[in-house]
Amino acid sequence: MLINHLKKIRMQEFMMNKKEFSAFLNVNESQYSRYESANAQPSLEIAIKIANTLNRQITEIWYNEEDAE
Repeated sequence: MLINHLKKIRMQEFMMNKKEFSAFLNVNESQYSRYESANAQPSLEIAIKIANTLNRQITEIWYNEEDAE
């Protein structure tokens, strides 16, 4: 299962609420909320767009849960 650091990045580095952060990323707010809670995964195109906006590698945001153990 893929998990992510979106909430951590949003709260610690940008100090924005979900609505502000999703607008910053130019992503639908409800869809972003599902990404952050790991209830949905973005398409590769959206993941690249988010990573580029945050100036990060995709693997700095999303990673396999098994790799975290």
